[in-house]
Amino acid sequence: MAHAGTDAVKFAYWVPNVSGGLVISNIEQRTSHSAEYNRKLAQIAEKAGFDYALSQIRFTAGYGADEQHESVAFSHDLLAATTTLKVIAAILPGPWNPALAAKQLATISYLTNGRVAINLVSGWFRGEFHAIGEHWLDHDERYRRSEEFIRSLRGIWTQDSFTFRGDFYRFNEYSLKPKPPQVPEIFQGGSSRAARDMASRVSDWYFTNGNTPAEIAKQVDDIRGKAKANNHSVKIGVNAFAIVRETEEEAKVVLAEIIAKANPEAVNAFGHEVKNAGKASPEGEGNWAKSSFDDLVQYNDGFRSNLIGTPRQVAERIVDLKRAGADLILLGFLHFQEEVEYFGKHVIPLVRELEGADQAASLAAE
Repeated sequence: MAHAGTDAVKFAYWVPNVSGGLVISNIEQRTSHSAEYNRKLAQIAEKAGFDYALSQIRFTAGYGADEQHESVAFSHDLLAATTTLKVIAAILPGPWNPALAAKQLATISYLTNGRVAINLVSGWFRGEFHAIGEHWLDHDERYRRSEEFIRSLRGIWTQDSFTFRGDFYRFNEYSLKPKPPQVPEIFQGGSSRAARDMASRVSDWYFTNGNTPAEIAKQVDDIRGKAKANNHSVKIGVNAFAIVRETEEEAKVVLAEIIAKANPEAVNAFGHEVKNAGKASPEGEGNWAKSSFDDLVQYNDGFRSNLIGTPRQVAERIVDLKRAGADLILLGFLHFQEEVEYFGKHVIPLVRELEGADQAASLAAE
């Protein structure tokens, strides 16, 4: 399938490089974290019209994710199995430093014709940092470190004799050669004030948790207004869990079963950790401040984006999210291979059709 123009909403999927799928539920999931499954999935997604895949970074088991493959190595394997798909490798400051990340990603970019990107995860799970012996920073300090990390990466990738004097990182006339064929895009997430402010200064893309178009529009206005004041521009990605079936009733039955078979102990443990992380921010709120038990069954509030229904309903809701300011929809699925294929066949063409109608209406109104 040909990829749409630059103004078209883009599609990404969560790479299941972690066991347990994308919901904290004992429902059957025909999804595997094996290399074979993921290579085939990447090829299906590429053919279906997906633009990006996002690998996950985990160092410790938690809330059902007992086994985790390392994100950068896994991303490289998916890039080797595809030709146009971009893969976003998640990286965590602390275990990585910018010198290693810049060199590692520059080489992968060179080997894959510029198809690697990065998702910088500032870190919210204190237990994980403790388990691997990494120093735990206060909330806003983590974002200050992440911002220095991003400024260091960009400097290394674009300048010769790069010099930087930060509180966390220092460089002295460092020249990386060869530089990546194109500067990798930098993604980040988080809903706290510090996260949004960082995006408005340095990130190419900002990921937000699932939400209604009205709530997404508020975040978009906030970030874009601040970015404009900083002479910067940032694109917005919205998380969503898609359940697309022939009838709305079928889709809702699947959602009800996922929630009914949720693992309460694991969901509550996850909720406890993320809500504590949010309370640690100066404003006392984070990504999951208003999340209910049902929302938390899907890690990043994916159900709240409401991409649950028929192909037509889901396509219309995606276009509503686009109108609210979303440039990309980041998708999770129950049974990844078959559902990504179905989504490419039945939803993406409808989205393109609706986008075309919007564009025609906009031109007619001029």
